[in-house]
Order: sequence, then C-alpha cells, then structure tokens
Amino acid sequence: MKLPPPGGTASQAPLSPPTQAGPGPGAGLWTVSVPLGTAELPDLVAAGAGAGRRLWSRSGLELLGIGEAMRMDMAPGWASATCTSAVATTLSGARHRGDAGAVSGPLAMGALPYDPHRPGHLVVPALVLGRTGDRAWATLAGTGETQPDERQAAEAVGHQLEALAASCPPTAVPDGFELSTTMSHEDWRRLVATTVEAIHSGVASKVVLARRVDVVANRPFALHSVLGRLAALYPSCFVFHMEGFVGASPETLVRRHGPDVLSHPLAGTVARSGDATADDAMLAALMVSAKDRHEHQVVVNYIADALAPLCSALDVPSSPSVMALRNVSHLGTPITGKLRPGHGEAHLPDALELAARLQPTPAVGGEPTAAAMAWQQAHEGFDRGLYAGPVGWVDASGDGEWALGLRSATVEGARASLYAGAGIVAGSDPDAELVETQLKLQALLAALVRP
Repeated sequence: MKLPPPGGTASQAPLSPPTQAGPGPGAGLWTVSVPLGTAELPDLVAAGAGAGRRLWSRSGLELLGIGEAMRMDMAPGWASATCTSAVATTLSGARHRGDAGAVSGPLAMGALPYDPHRPGHLVVPALVLGRTGDRAWATLAGTGETQPDERQAAEAVGHQLEALAASCPPTAVPDGFELSTTMSHEDWRRLVATTVEAIHSGVASKVVLARRVDVVANRPFALHSVLGRLAALYPSCFVFHMEGFVGASPETLVRRHGPDVLSHPLAGTVARSGDATADDAMLAALMVSAKDRHEHQVVVNYIADALAPLCSALDVPSSPSVMALRNVSHLGTPITGKLRPGHGEAHLPDALELAARLQPTPAVGGEPTAAAMAWQQAHEGFDRGLYAGPVGWVDASGDGEWALGLRSATVEGARASLYAGAGIVAGSDPDAELVETQLKLQALLAALVRP
C-alpha cells in the first residue's frame, strides 16, 4: 500500500457535469479510518502549507488533506442540485472501514467560486489527518476494487507520518514587497458614491463592493509561516488553505451536524483601537447605528427565509451580538435550526446543499442578489474567483461546515492577491467604507508582509 509523497497527487476520477456520463455511486471509492494518538500528529496548520494539501482549522477541529484520491468536477454551476447531489451520491456510495474519529470516512474538501453559476470542484484527499480535543485519526482513501484492511491502512499512514516529520519547510522567507491596487483610493470612493446613488434610484438595496490588493515579494511566500501567523492572530476564525487560496474567515456560512444547522452571518463593522473605553464607545455606536443595523438585518432576513422551509424549528435572535476580532468588531447573529426532510424526500439536506442554497448571501453579494452581482461584475474591475465563496468540507453522512472565503488571498509563488469588501447601503459614506476595507485587508497583510 503506497501513498503519494507529501504534496503528491493520486489518480483522479472526475465527477462529470450533468451533460456527461457520471461515475456511478461511489465510482469505486473506498476509505479506511484508523485511530491515532494526538502526539503522533505533526502541527497540522504548518503541514497544511504544502502543495497538494488542504487545510481546515478552527477551534476544536483540524483537518489536513494530502493528495487526491478523487477530484469531483462540478459544472456548469457548482450550486446546481444535480452537482451537489452527485457529490452526496459519490460519498455515500463509498466502501468504508473503521470508525476512528469525529469526521472519519469519506470526506470532500475545497473552495468553491463566489459565483454559484461558475464551475467548481472538490477533492476527496488520499489521506485526511484529523484532530479534535483528545482524539486523532487518519482516513485513507482510494479508488478501485482492492481496499486495504485496517492494519494495512495503519502501516501506510505511519509511513506518511514519517515522511511529514522528515520534511523541512523552506528557510528563506521574503523580506521585500511591492504593493499595488486594482483601483486607486479616489476611484474606489467614487465607485462607492456612484453605488449609493444607484441604491437611491432603486437598482438594489445593498451591494457589497470588494477591493483587490496585489503583492509581489522578492522570493516565494512561506505558507507554513503565513498559516501559523493567521492561526495565532485570529484564533476564533476558520484558517484554511485550499490549492493556494488561504485565509482566516470569521463567518460561518453554514454548519450541519445531524439535524442541527447553524449559520452565523456578520455585517456591520467597527474598528478596535485597543483602548477599552474607546472600543466600548464605538461598539455602542455600532449597536444603535441605523445604517449598520439595516445592513445586518438584510443578511439575517435572507438566511432565515432560505432556511425556514427546511427546518421544523428555526431560532433567529431579535438583536445582533458582537464578534470581536483582533482589529475589528462585527455585528453577528447566530441562526440555529432543526432540519427536516424535504417534501417527498427521506434525507436531510446536506451541508453542501445548504451552502449552495445560501450562496451568495447579502453579506458578500447584496440584495436583490442578481442585481447586486451584476453591479459587482460591471464595476469592481476584477474577477472574484474564490474570494467570498464557500470554503470547507462535507462528509458521507451529510455533515460538514462551510465558511465564507473572506480575509483571504490567492497565493502563487512570490505573488499574492488580497481581497476585502464592504457592504454599501443608502447611508454609506465613501471614506468610512474605504477605511473598513483597509482594516479587513490588514488581516492578510499582517500574515504575508513581514519586512
């Protein structure tokens, strides 16, 4: 039994779009899970930097995917019911042995495009290393008729852990940087003002505008250091790396565990100064700001309306709470519910299906969605790609979690593109919205740019 080397890629078995022949249930996919001691695992965040690796880390759960057992291509639009159900069918049809951890068994990971009409893909890693609390495990995956037993799988996992322990991260890190923006500050302020005028004229009630900052370093970025700094600076966020897309997102698009579903939208932002008295005053002003409360409520109403038909019970707090991060605080509302099967269906909607139903929320798109997205595409000046799209995982039982790909960057060698956005409504001020994007960009700049 042989795995690809760290960062290597196993054979791929594509999940075809609806116009092509599908692979059939499971497509020969198999998985074997084995328990591990927590001390056997390396630093999963740092190990998640390698090529061919996918990292998902939050407080209480770390998942590191290595290599590819199967690539699931989702086209023409990843959010179509055909594509999401094909992923569910493939995962649930896999042959599985062992029950070693909280998220053991067939698992698909990835980042999906912001625009749900675009093609996307997920990957079943050849190896997943997981840790939660005092439990650790490994899941080996492959395709074909031959499936290893648990002893063989444990031996293969042991070899991979030895290879990970022996691998050395690069020692030379960049120390010279050039920054540029796709739009000048003045042009972006004008765009905000133009968008406010369009909102007053009825084009939309909210449009989220994003900025992109490009960074060129004097040598390739050391992603193991970048991910480590993100985890240290933003312990309450989702730290991720999916094929060069990295970030520390504070926003839960959707989490499903059995019938329990959670979405925690954020909208409405204020800076943190480090002075407790000043911060308390700014938070008090945020809580009573008609503009920020309206911006936030638009998002809450959208998500509640989308989830309500799927739930037998849905709890939506009447007032937002505050999520405090290192340099900003957000208004947030945790929306929780109990899922029930759809009309004429026996199964609960899985985490990927729920993400597809919600994307894009007005927290990253606007209201109404189609008009806001059309305005973004016509005026932002760049393709968002994976920025503000769902990033996360789903397993064979339908459980999983997806964050919005915010506070994020696309990194390739010595080049990185950083993204941040702000929600524009009728009361938005161009200067304040520019400052908000600058505060959000600091999350990745603090991790990437180390002069």
